[in-house]
Amino acid sequence: MLTTAQEIYTQIIHTLSPTERLRLATLILNDLVQQNVSVIDQSDTWTEQDQHDITNFSLQYAAAVFTED
Repeated sequence: MLTTAQEIYTQIIHTLSPTERLRLATLILNDLVQQNVSVIDQSDTWTEQDQHDITNFSLQYAAAVFTED
């Protein structure tokens, strides 16, 4: 029995035509939308502080690289 998504893809999905693979992808995505499944891992999102930090770092880096020599 197939147990992982990779096994299912390799042994079944990969053998389908591109049209059938797109049809399957559409069915899967539509099903997820209808179930209102949250697939966003909130731990991977940037906090406002993260955004401030990267902006400050980027500005400091640009100032160092593009000095007025």
